[in-house]
Amino acid sequence: MAKPIVAVVGRPNVGKSTLFNKIIGKRLSIVDDTPGVTRDRIYGDAEWQGKSLMLIDTGGIEPKTDDIILSSMRNQAKLAIDTASVIIFVTDLKSGVTAADMDVAAMLQKSGKPIVLCVNKCDRIGETPMEFYEFYNLGLGDPIAVSSVHGHGTGDLLDAVMSHIDDAEFEEDDEDIINVAVIGKPNAGKSSLINFISGEERSIVSNIAGTTRDAIDTKVTKNGINYNFIDTAGLRRKSKVEDNIEKYSVLRAKMAIDRADVCVIMIDGVDGFTEQDSKVAGLALEEGKACIIAVNKWDAVDKDGTTMDAYRKKLMVDFSFMPYAPIVFISAKTGQRVDRLFELIKYVNEQNTMRISTGMLNDILADATARVQPPTDKGKRLKIYYMTQASTKPPTFVCFCNKAELFHFSYQRYLENQIRSTFGLEGTPVRFVIRERGDK
Repeated sequence: MAKPIVAVVGRPNVGKSTLFNKIIGKRLSIVDDTPGVTRDRIYGDAEWQGKSLMLIDTGGIEPKTDDIILSSMRNQAKLAIDTASVIIFVTDLKSGVTAADMDVAAMLQKSGKPIVLCVNKCDRIGETPMEFYEFYNLGLGDPIAVSSVHGHGTGDLLDAVMSHIDDAEFEEDDEDIINVAVIGKPNAGKSSLINFISGEERSIVSNIAGTTRDAIDTKVTKNGINYNFIDTAGLRRKSKVEDNIEKYSVLRAKMAIDRADVCVIMIDGVDGFTEQDSKVAGLALEEGKACIIAVNKWDAVDKDGTTMDAYRKKLMVDFSFMPYAPIVFISAKTGQRVDRLFELIKYVNEQNTMRISTGMLNDILADATARVQPPTDKGKRLKIYYMTQASTKPPTFVCFCNKAELFHFSYQRYLENQIRSTFGLEGTPVRFVIRERGDK
């Protein structure tokens, strides 16, 4: 399902991060009384009325400043505003309407985006204080009284946000289409691959790293199957992400991974594996996506009869954290093995959505525990009563046992290998949830 973006903005020290943490339900943003603690945009998922939102917490906006850090924070906030569906403008009841609030309000109105005015730090329950009505002077409609510390008013605030979001923005993705995110470091050839696939210059191709700033969708049909390719800006190492637009690109790439069914992790065959490639793959792994490792520019690599095997063995070591991901050597320039890439995308998507019956799983469990006895600790042996599949994307298995702490990671890995050897599950991560008998 699509996730509309909601940007939380305002001048420094009005409680944006506290409000952000309250809405998403965890302490993700650093909260401190020092203005300017939140410098970059931080984002998190929230749910309201059964629908998902992506919230972006921004650094405080100082509309008129020569300070380099504050200017950078202002630019970051502008980027969040540009990409948002709705803006929550946070103000502070205790300090009243300031000149900076008026400037921020004027800046937000120019954006043309729907604005929900939040008056924070209304901590007392009961009658609304007289100072609250001063905020009508901002010309942004009815303000909403909120206490981000206690959570009062956050429901009304989210109701107001939802009223500005069209139902079309929450539409379920078409189940008959496979969404494929092409991810990787800059200049690995992601746009070239999509241009070859679509047969047109859909993405801007350049040798300058970071040409693609946004995620671009390209729909194609191959052998009767519909694919939607999402080209993403290359992900750089954090230390290299200085340009504001590059930071925005990282956010967009992570959102593309979130939307995807399959991630094609593109490696530059000439440069070889880099640390950044493992970071990119890690993002896809965290989200439980089916993955394929595509080594691009294979036409430009000097090779003999053993080069591919040697390269594959090295990549298997480099990507040891996802040994299930198939590796394919392609050339986006010449189209070499692009047909094979399509076959793999279809195959790993099927694996990621595979369902295994409880009866079959427990047959494997009985066989596996007979071969290798479950571990013991202080004379107490792990007993696994039964196993069932809870969900797909990725395949997630729930194991009910006598004592969860006895279920060592190594034994989980052993059971995973037994399941994989029977059902394949190539290209997809597998997750285990351990429950003690009596747990809900």
